[in-house]
Amino acid sequence: MKFYLPFFLFIFFSVSGSSQTKIGGKGGVNLTFFNESQSQFGETPKSELGYFGGLFINVPISERFHFQPEILYKGIGDFEFINAPIYVEYYVNNDISLLLGPSLNYFFDFFTNKFKVRGDVSAVYHFTETFQLNLKYTQGFEELSPNITFLGVGYIL
Repeated sequence: MKFYLPFFLFIFFSVSGSSQTKIGGKGGVNLTFFNESQSQFGETPKSELGYFGGLFINVPISERFHFQPEILYKGIGDFEFINAPIYVEYYVNNDISLLLGPSLNYFFDFFTNKFKVRGDVSAVYHFTETFQLNLKYTQGFEELSPNITFLGVGYIL
């Protein structure tokens, strides 16, 4: 984790100087789907409701393509972790964009391997230039890595 925080701070400060770069926050709820064989999660629940919140930076690459790293704090029951997706965003039109990319995850209090790389896909509906609705799905690639659906709102500062 010591390497990742300076890396994200570097990205944040290096891209935040651009006049077209946008900085924002987001938060909402998540629904985590567990595999029945994942006994480390207690009584093997099928799903559990959680929460998330954090910051993002949106950097235009072209009119339709943007780069958007995020850093989010997430809680699922008694478990907490940091999720840092690195997205490429494609604007379908002025109201809808799609995001795709890997997410780096650091789990504070479960697993012996606390760092996991996952795949994220997200859709955003832009109500205005500053307010948006986010829907995201995260796919785990390891046996003990639950899949998560997120629903939240974002606000561009």
